[in-house]
Parts: sequence; structure tokens; C-alpha cells
Amino acid sequence: MTARDSGCTDRFRSSRRTLLSRAACGFGSVAAAHLLAGEKQKTDFPPKALSVIFLYMDGGVSQVDSFDPKPELDRRNGQPFPAKIEPTQFNNIGNTLASPWKFQNYGQSGIPVSDLFPEMARHVDDMAIVRSMTSAFPEHTNANYFLHTGSGLQGRPSMGAWFGYGLGSECQDLPHFVILNGGLIPPGGLDNFGSGFLPASFQGSVFGPGDPPVSDIRPQETANGLQRRKLDFIRSLDLASVDRFGNDDQIESAIRNYELAARMQLAVPDLMDLKDETKETQDLYGLSDEFPNTRTFARECLLARRLVERGVRFIELTCPAGNGDRWDQHSNLVDGHTKNARSVDKPISALLTDLKQRGLLNRTLVVWSGEFGRTPFAQGSDGRDHNPFGFSLWMAGGGIKGGTIYGATDEFGYKAVQDRAEIHDLHATMLHLMGVDHQKLTYRFGGRDMRLTDVHGTVLKEILS
Repeated sequence: MTARDSGCTDRFRSSRRTLLSRAACGFGSVAAAHLLAGEKQKTDFPPKALSVIFLYMDGGVSQVDSFDPKPELDRRNGQPFPAKIEPTQFNNIGNTLASPWKFQNYGQSGIPVSDLFPEMARHVDDMAIVRSMTSAFPEHTNANYFLHTGSGLQGRPSMGAWFGYGLGSECQDLPHFVILNGGLIPPGGLDNFGSGFLPASFQGSVFGPGDPPVSDIRPQETANGLQRRKLDFIRSLDLASVDRFGNDDQIESAIRNYELAARMQLAVPDLMDLKDETKETQDLYGLSDEFPNTRTFARECLLARRLVERGVRFIELTCPAGNGDRWDQHSNLVDGHTKNARSVDKPISALLTDLKQRGLLNRTLVVWSGEFGRTPFAQGSDGRDHNPFGFSLWMAGGGIKGGTIYGATDEFGYKAVQDRAEIHDLHATMLHLMGVDHQKLTYRFGGRDMRLTDVHGTVLKEILS
């Protein structure tokens, strides 16, 4: 897009009377319709899913303690680690550390899952478990950016922003990209959810665990219609600039955001009001669980289902605060992983059950992942360090071949050795399931056609139904 040189003097020549006159005459109606419609876009091929729920396990879940059992760790427990060790985050390298949890086989597929996740394990026949995922970064901030944006650099568009840009909106009253935050913003901050060089209207909206979930969601005006008149006047000023000087990202985004914020003042309270949910449903998720963090994440999961029902395109859930340092157990592995698993296991199982019972799972893509895994050897005596060389995630729902295991790590669960996958492959696969060719989804920036997957990415066809 080439900026229009309109000249500083001419740019501000319109008087207040002129602006009001043009507003009264319906100026910029075509532009206004385009800006405010938020219409959904055509897909490259028929989509298998219409919404994404991304369950973000901040900090890095240990793959050898969850979805990738390694008997060799039991045999070598307490011995010096026999394989070559890559540089780690802290290089406080201990001995080989067996998993404190036992694994059992579940479902018709017989997929093994550890005792950390007894509830999620009941859904393995709906899951494709990728055991060979890798990251390019061993440190939280860069790895978070990489997982969320496809780049380890700060300031790139989040995957949720790309999905909104490529697919448009199914819901006019709520943002296309919602983050249900349990109290912790991951390392890297809100840039994990930003729009980067995409128009600002595609950035994520963070809904917090408190009341109200969104700042300033309650209107200050008490007089009926006063707020509407204010918004109409502000829009008339903004559209006057668009009509006269052409498209401008900041102005267009401001128009969209003002209008969306007004609609959200009605939609968000309705979304958050769970009185129409039965006691059976609320108990299924764990809204009355004795563990506070289970209640927090249960509410997130139930709200995620309600957002899917309302047509929100991309929903990300973050973990609750108060379980130690997220999933990042450099020490006290058993205590930290147990508390985190207790927070998310029942609610995620309930989410999958509820989506399936309501006929929503087959059109919703559910993704469970952290930014990397953890080492099969100890950090100190009872923790695990960061491991980007091979870790596990799972996907379920629309277009996923359930009961599937993709890839493998070595005998210790340290490095991917079979069907090695990258974060770019995850993004390519997610877009594919939503009907988008990741190589065609581009945005011109800095003289280059930018992509979520950059120049990489291969769809993991083996896990597709």
C-alpha cells in the first residue's frame, strides 16, 4: 500500500462545519460499510473447523511425564545421563530422572497417558498426539513469540491475528480473537497476542478472571442514547478523514474498535452470565471444585465453549496463577506439575465432552501445547530444565484423526528422531483445517509478502481425518 501525499496544510483545512455537513450528507458510506461489516472471507478450500481453542500450557509441560513414556528412564534413574547434552537454560545438569508418574493405556487406541491427566486421558481416541514437536528457542520469551507468531522476534502478528485477517469474523458482537486469561500473562507479555504489522483491529482481546473481565466494559453514560450519539459523532470525524485522505490503519482500527466496544457492552455480560448453564454442566467443568485454580480454569473452558457457540474465531486459554512458576518446574517437579495438572485436567476433559455432546467438536479445532518440553535428566535433584529438541502436544476436533500418535523422540524422550515437526508445521496444519493455504495467506510489509509460517511449514497430513 502506498501512502497518499496529501500535504500538511490541506490535510487540516476542513472546518468543524464542513465535517458536520458532510457527516449529515452521508459521506463515506461505502467506506463505512466496508469498515464496519467485518465480513468473513472466502477460504481456499472447504474448512474442517470454524473455530480454534488453543489451550496454552505456559512454561513447558514435561513430555516424559505426560504423553511420551520412556521405560529407559526407569532403568537408568539416578545414573549420569548417557547421551550428549545440548546447552540448557541453566546448565545445572543432574542425573537421569525417571518419571514420578505411572503410565496407563487408554481408549480403543491404547495410547499411554500418565497419571497426571486421568481425565484428559479418556479422550485419547479423539486426539492426535504429536510427540516430535520442536522449537527453535530454549528460553521462554523467544519460545513464546515463536509459538504464538512463528517468529522469535518481538512485534510480529499473533496466530490469532492471522486467523482473523485470513478468515474474517463469524460474530459481530465479540472480538474474533479472545484470550481468556487465568491471571498470568506469559513471558513476552501482550505481544504474544498482538497484531504486529497487521491492522490493529486484528489484535487479541484479553478477558481477565475478575469482574469486569474487560476494562471499561460498563458504559459511564446513564442517559439513554447519549453514548450512541457520542460514538456516532466520533465515527463521523474518523470517516471524514478516511473519505478525504484514503485508508489509514489507525483510523480504520479506531472505527472498528469503537463500534465493537459498544456492542461488547451488551455481549460480554451475556457471555459471562452462566445462569443458563445447568448445575450438571457446571459440575462437569469443576466450577465448584475445592481447588481454586480448577475453578478458575473451569470457567475459562466453559466460556471457551460459549465463545465457540457465538462464532468467535480464535480463543486462547492461559493457565491460572498460583501454581508455582507456571509449568516451569526447574525444581519441585512433583509439586508444581501436580498442581498445574489438577488445575486443567478436569476442565479440559469437560470441554471435550461438552463440545462433543453438543455437536461442536467436529467443527472446533482444540490444540494443547506449551512453548517447549523439559529435559529427561534432572536440573539439580528434583526439577527439569527447558527442552526444545523434542516435546509433545495434542490436537482434537474438526478434521483430526483421533487415536493417532505422530512422530517419536529418542529412547530418553530428549530429541525428536522420527517425523520431526516444527512450530511452522503446527501453524500450517491449523490453517489448513480452517480452510486456508498457509502459503497463500500473506500481508505485504516492508517490501515483502509476510506469512505466519514465513518460508516454512508443512501440513501434518498424517494426523488429518
